[in-house]
Amino acid sequence: MRILKQNVVTWVSSKIEPAGVGPRVSDYKEVSGVKEIYIDHAKCNGCLMCMQACSAEHSESQTIPGALAEKTASRIFVHTANGKPTPVMCRHCEEPACVDACMSGAMQKDPETGIVTNEGTEQDCAGCWMCIMSCPYGVINQDNSGSSPKAMKCDLCKGKEPACVSACPNNALFIAEPTRTKKKQKKQKQPRDIVKIVEAC
Repeated sequence: MRILKQNVVTWVSSKIEPAGVGPRVSDYKEVSGVKEIYIDHAKCNGCLMCMQACSAEHSESQTIPGALAEKTASRIFVHTANGKPTPVMCRHCEEPACVDACMSGAMQKDPETGIVTNEGTEQDCAGCWMCIMSCPYGVINQDNSGSSPKAMKCDLCKGKEPACVSACPNNALFIAEPTRTKKKQKKQKQPRDIVKIVEAC
């Protein structure tokens, strides 16, 4: 898994646009109503507040100290790419490999929100780890904290404002509809260094 994640970070770094160039318009999927997390790479300083907020959001206490005591794992990761901190999280792919690989049918994609998750579905995660092996980005992990092991990944905070986005002190992370973001980029004479971290789905 460590090798896979290193390969992902290397691949991500190759997709980062130079400062002042901005993302290609073709990078954005034309899916109305589906929101995605984007990063303004120039603003990320690697403070890890996004990881702490994610852990707190998914802990029983809903606090950072409580999450540390409960050892609640983060679902967003900050790696280094080209010498710069790079947040990496589930991309909620248009055609997710993890959903196709799930043997129990627990991993599903919501047709309205676009969220890919194995939580709150009719089927239970069997802990077969097929989703972990099929994910091209290495952002699905094992959760052994409960009575039975299950796969754990970003759930976009189940439709709420993502905790990682709210906690970022530099506004490096933001969530938006792809079409709206594309229009914003077209209007800018000097595009900002906004990077869509992993997009190949």
